[in-house]
Amino acid sequence: MIEPGPGILLIADPFLKDPNFLRTVVFLCEHKEEGSFGFVLNRKYENTLDELIPGLEDLKLPVYYGGPVQMDTIHFLHQYPDEIPGSEEVIKGVYWGGDFEKVVDMLKTGMADPNKIRFYIGYSGWSDGQLNTELEEKSWLTVAGSHKLIFHRNYQEIWKDSLKLLGGDYEMMINFPIDPQLN
Repeated sequence: MIEPGPGILLIADPFLKDPNFLRTVVFLCEHKEEGSFGFVLNRKYENTLDELIPGLEDLKLPVYYGGPVQMDTIHFLHQYPDEIPGSEEVIKGVYWGGDFEKVVDMLKTGMADPNKIRFYIGYSGWSDGQLNTELEEKSWLTVAGSHKLIFHRNYQEIWKDSLKLLGGDYEMMINFPIDPQLN
């Protein structure tokens, strides 16, 4: 298992019952002594960007459920470090945050490929030591993040494709039922 840190994917154990994280993959952006945060990659939110932010009528882009914390905030991951000031590199070629107005301008003028930017409402957060405890309890599996998974064309396949990276017995988990007692 890979130690948690920026750029690591947290893959929900197939039997994790927390409804906020059932069969999710979280991309960790920060992991420090005082806490950790990241974004759920594979759960689409019911509203598009234009429905959440006034004045963005032209931007009918998907928004993903980043997590249960601060559901009144919008965050984004992108691949435009030189064009979007104020962003932070999480892994090579994947950046978090930056100047939101610049992102909107780039999308409206066609200067940015919408497939290279992902928007999230809320985020996933852990207080001091909480994530390490959950890892010890085997609630999460870890694997290194990649462009392919973070900007996956089919968000519904991210959990399965992440498990495939672990190989062996983990690959069999892809087909486990959500509740094995129903078998």
